[in-house]
Amino acid sequence: MPKMIFVNLPVTDLKRATAFYEAVGAVRNPQFCDETASCMVFSETIFAMLLTHDKFRQFTPKPISDAKNSNQALFCLSADSRTEVDDIVGRAAAAGGVADPSPKDEYSFMYGRSFEDPDGHMWGVNWMDMAAFAAQSEMANA
Repeated sequence: MPKMIFVNLPVTDLKRATAFYEAVGAVRNPQFCDETASCMVFSETIFAMLLTHDKFRQFTPKPISDAKNSNQALFCLSADSRTEVDDIVGRAAAAGGVADPSPKDEYSFMYGRSFEDPDGHMWGVNWMDMAAFAAQSEMANA
């Protein structure tokens, strides 16, 4: 069985956060949802658990940081094309997020953009041309 990752994010408004993540392409799994949590599925192995602050506090004694003012983690999703990168970031902005709070990644083998959700959590979306990356690596090692 492949390893799975569950990113737990504290959110101030669970309904708003759930709608935002649905807009960027995640699917809500009602099996793991209640009035304190929404399980948002990006793939068979990637999940974002959106938790009210009261629920989040059940898992840590540390204070919840304000993601709009400080950053502890950056999350990144892969995309199948440059177009998909642009589409996801566009949907994030249309759903109330901030498009491109970080500089774009523009390389011969990689393209990436970012968005910030309504609570300030930062996400990158990147596409990589693995064939171009391999060719570039071979030339560098020749």
